[in-house]
Amino acid sequence: MTNPTAANQAENGAETEPARAPSRTPPASSALQNIRVLDLTRVRSGPTCVRQLADWGADVIKIETPVDAAQLGGPRSGPDFQNLHRNKRSLTLNLKSPAGKAAFRRLTDTADVVVENFRPNVKKRLGIDYDTLAVTNPGLVYASISGFGQDGPYAERPGFDQIAQGMGGLMSITGKPGEGPMRVGIPIADLSAGLLAAQGILLALLERAVSGQGQWVQTSLLQAQVFMLDFQGARYLVDNDVPKQAGNNHPTSIPTGVFRTGDGHMNLAVAGEDIWKRFARALGRENWTTDERFETAPARSENRDALGAEIETITQSKSTAEWIEIMNAAGVPAGEINDIGQVFRDPQVRHLGLAQPVTSHERGNTHLIGQPIIMSRTPSRIVAPPPTAGQHSNEILAELGYTKDDIRDMKRDGAI
Repeated sequence: MTNPTAANQAENGAETEPARAPSRTPPASSALQNIRVLDLTRVRSGPTCVRQLADWGADVIKIETPVDAAQLGGPRSGPDFQNLHRNKRSLTLNLKSPAGKAAFRRLTDTADVVVENFRPNVKKRLGIDYDTLAVTNPGLVYASISGFGQDGPYAERPGFDQIAQGMGGLMSITGKPGEGPMRVGIPIADLSAGLLAAQGILLALLERAVSGQGQWVQTSLLQAQVFMLDFQGARYLVDNDVPKQAGNNHPTSIPTGVFRTGDGHMNLAVAGEDIWKRFARALGRENWTTDERFETAPARSENRDALGAEIETITQSKSTAEWIEIMNAAGVPAGEINDIGQVFRDPQVRHLGLAQPVTSHERGNTHLIGQPIIMSRTPSRIVAPPPTAGQHSNEILAELGYTKDDIRDMKRDGAI
């Protein structure tokens, strides 16, 4: 790739050889190892999307401003940043400077994917929108995550997870009846938007293998949250039934929910008539299956509170561990209600290897949450901690053909 700056240096006898790029860390997986991704994202939805690509082996280049020392409203050493930005390289670029924008355009011509979560008008103002970049790279897959969509009446509103939870209906069905709306304990709109964007990117890459053309992939926090309503949304669309809060009780499968035990609580999922009969037998209450109050699903729904009270008079007679053993032996789904520490100490979670070791620049030896997908030939692993800001700038620019003098000048001018 010809570099005008390098050509001028050649005339003046300056160094024109490209800067030498050090050998790269092996990819996290071979599944996406030939895919290059440019990461322009911040906060959580975008980084969640890009993490999916990085963890499956894509060459992800995180574009940061030259003055970036923190993201997500906290330091790079924070658990949020550490969890979201592993398996990436970092390049600092000032996209408002001519040299920085020129370097980015050269980079996008080598890329398969660009991911951004700016407000819709920002990318156009910077001149890095899909239509602009696709002129010189028609195979580019460009993914945008926004709060409410790229157009429409709410397009320019700032997006935030809890806002989307509320607008998307989730808070109206979360929590106990009569206690007001309740957010869930994770940023589910951010996370689901990121995962759906990653899915869209993979779909576009598969289609590109046939057509040779890239495309613009779009999703938003609001779209993702409405999609995640799933059967609750279908209840309204199909039956015009507006679901309400049900607390820990399942809204339609009874008795499914949280029940007190002799030393705490447990979850029970008694779904369907066969499991209901096995459950009654395990509790020594086979007579419930012929009791008119509980015999049928509609009857159990009508008498939910009475049934729950009767169940807890029995479940409080034994410990959680004892009941879980009894229920699972009887073929009735039952499980502990763990705090986060108990989750990662759980023998099955340990067996699945979800907590993976990594040596962080900021934290030293620690663990991060690995991918929850097992692949027989192309597994994912954490091969690199989150990069320091600009850690790979020289390396990436050298790959583009920039010389040492070019890079020195860009640093002097604040382009990187």
